[in-house]
Parts: sequence; structure tokens; C-alpha cells
Amino acid sequence: MMINISKEVLAAEGRIRPFIRETPLQYSFFLSKLGSCEAYLKLENLQHTGSFKARGALNKLFSLSSPERRAGVVAASTGNHGLAVAYGASKLGINGTIFLPENASPQKVKALRNYKVEIRFYGDNCEATESHARAEARKTGQIYLSPYNDPKVVGGQGTIGLEIPRQCESVDSIMVSVGGGGLISGIAGYVKGLRGDIKIIGCLPENSPVMYDSVRAGRIVDSAVSPTLSDATAGGIEAGAITFEPCRRYVDDWVLVSENEICEGMKLIFEHERFVIEGAAGVVVASFVKIREKLKRRNVVLVMCGGNIDVKEFKQLVF
Repeated sequence: MMINISKEVLAAEGRIRPFIRETPLQYSFFLSKLGSCEAYLKLENLQHTGSFKARGALNKLFSLSSPERRAGVVAASTGNHGLAVAYGASKLGINGTIFLPENASPQKVKALRNYKVEIRFYGDNCEATESHARAEARKTGQIYLSPYNDPKVVGGQGTIGLEIPRQCESVDSIMVSVGGGGLISGIAGYVKGLRGDIKIIGCLPENSPVMYDSVRAGRIVDSAVSPTLSDATAGGIEAGAITFEPCRRYVDDWVLVSENEICEGMKLIFEHERFVIEGAAGVVVASFVKIREKLKRRNVVLVMCGGNIDVKEFKQLVF
């Protein structure tokens, strides 16, 4: 099923604009020099809850009917989606239950405890946690909020694509990290409707390349995945996910990066821009460095999708 992403994005803009930040688009002198281009950072690490996920979660929650809100919501997450749902549910007074894998980031778990939601742990990977959360939602009659496989979530994430062209009219390329595909589908689906010549570049860890492998195969596949610093993009893709077709249709190029490259990307941004970014954003920086020869003389936007990382882990990686 191919959703009308532009329509969903514009509807989301009307719902959530008062409740989200139009995050800054910051010029990077360092990356621009490194890549012989004009490089900008879209700072979604400064969004409410520390990641872009607040956009999609809020849009979905605001679209619920009164009976659905009363029933409450269930979400499964490695952290960022859970934080976003907890934030939105607290804003709207909706009861929420957040399921996380046992190995979820301690920093994200700690942050979740600031909100009035129930936290439960299940499984050691995203797929097991999501499957269990869905079953619980069916059992209790609550609404399950997918982190990516929902038109309202995709529309909310796509409001980033609405902001970028008005912040940088000359943008040529947009680089986005990819897990389940909600972020890149929303951005690409909207931006391509404005200007088809803007190149959309999907960035993934080599340890979890599921969407890349699926697009290459022409269908959603089960790829082997390994642990990755980019926990926010880790794991498989739900069968029949609405994000597959936009990724197949709108993403112009794909880049896969190693764990060492992700770590170096996180270090570069801290050293030269003084921002703490999580692994999924490090994937984008690493991808930029890897293909910088292709980006010469272009106006490139790198979406810094989040900054939620455990302090101890960040210190070990960067110092």
C-alpha cells in the first residue's frame, strides 16, 4: 500500500506544530571543508525528548478518537520511540505502557522514568519486544503505536522534510539514517513532491542493513543483524510495512558503514560541533565521510536524528 505522504505531512503540520520544535539547520564549517561542499546539520537531537520521534508519536496520538485515548496506548521501543510516546501521552493525559528489550540503553530507560507511563521489559531484540507489545495491546484493547509502520507516524516524521527546504532553499542532498524507514519515508515522500531533483541518501549500519537488503531484493527480507551502536535503527522490518515502497521509490542512494566508522562519526561531531549524538546520527556522519567525493560542490543536509546515549557509553566511545 502506497500512502499519500505529502497529504499526511501537511495534516501533521496542522496538528503538531505548536507542540514540536522547528529544529535548527546549522552550517558545519568542518564537514563543508572535509567534503568540499556546503554541509548543514538538521539538529533533531535538540527536539523534545532528544530525537525526531516526538513528531510521529504526537501526530498519531493527536489523531486518536476519544474512546481510543481512554483505552490507552502501548508502544515497543529501544528507547526513542518510547520516550516520544511517553512525552505525548503525558501531554494528553493518556495512559501508556512502554515495552523495551532487556538490553535497552540505561540512559533512555532513566529518561522514560520521568514520565507517567508503565515500563515493561521483554526479550533481547526489537522484533521480540514488538511482537509481545502487539499481543498485549490486542489482549487489553489498547492502541498499539508502531515506531514506523503507520501513516500518521510517517506523516509526523515527514514534517522535517517540510522544514528543510524552507531553511535551505538550495538543498541538493539529504542524508538520513534508516531502520524501519519511517523517518526517511516521511522526509523523502514530502521533499520529492516539491523537488524531484533533491537526492535522498539512506544511511545504515553494516550490522543491521535490513531495509537496504529488502530494497535490493524487491521485497521485505529477514537479514542477519548484529549488535550496533545505532540501536535506534537496529532490527527487522514488519511484514507489509508501509515504509518499504517509499524507500524503494524515493531513496536515490544507499550507504552502509561499519561500527568503527559510526564511532568516528560521533567523535567528529563532538570534537568539531560540540554536540552529543547517538549512534543512529553517527551513521549519517560516517556515511557523509565515506561518500564525500560524490558530494563535492553540493548543498548537503545531514539529519542528526537523536542525541540520546548513555553517558558512560559516550565517554568510552569518544574519550
